[in-house]
Amino acid sequence: MRVKLERPICFFDLETTGAKVGKDRIVEIAILKVNKDNQESQKVWRINPEMDISFQAIQVHGISNDMVKNEQNFQYYSNEIHEFIKGCDLAGFNAIKFDIPILVEELIRADIDFDFSKVRMIDSQVIFHKKEPRNLSAALKFYCGKTLENAHSALDDTMATYEVFKAQLEKYDDLEPDIDFLSEYTKRSNNLDFAGKIRIDADNDAIFAFGKYTGQKVLDVFKSDKGYYSWIMKGDFPEYTKKIFTKLKLSLINNK
Repeated sequence: MRVKLERPICFFDLETTGAKVGKDRIVEIAILKVNKDNQESQKVWRINPEMDISFQAIQVHGISNDMVKNEQNFQYYSNEIHEFIKGCDLAGFNAIKFDIPILVEELIRADIDFDFSKVRMIDSQVIFHKKEPRNLSAALKFYCGKTLENAHSALDDTMATYEVFKAQLEKYDDLEPDIDFLSEYTKRSNNLDFAGKIRIDADNDAIFAFGKYTGQKVLDVFKSDKGYYSWIMKGDFPEYTKKIFTKLKLSLINNK
């Protein structure tokens, strides 16, 4: 691979019970780890999500409720998954918008303290959509001249994403083979959380991106509306979003 790695990078893909980040769970996760010396290792976990897999999701990935009912839950594998990705950067196809937020929620539920603020994230879909706006199957055909025979199998999608990423680096001379550059290049927005409920404004302050306080600074609102933080904590928000709000709330208390 043309990019020089300062630390390992994990390409991964999830199959889930549905498409809602705060609600749905993982049923399969495949990870391909590329070490600094370009040596590769891969792991796949099939997981009991402890909830029904939606009909729409089954139509996409083909994993039924019966296929996972005897598998272990995410909590059982959480430490193993955490150890495999710890100290690594993360990459995937549509990862920043979907796969990483889902993984964050699962790790929080499993009481795994993983600091994603220190992880550089690369999304091959963003590179692809900026360069050639299509889907993963078309990307693999366009960049690699291959056909994705088993689309929506987690491992096949993960391997295809890795092949696309390597081909993108070879095709576009302006893509610097540097993780910091690629992470910045594939960044989707100025969101502070994965769900897009908190954003950074021109002053580098956290602002609300939803509800009656949209566009207002979070700390100013927490000062003026004492009950709003409690309302958020009781609401149907992703756990990672709540974690960021709690961090902001604590910074307000500690700076009194």
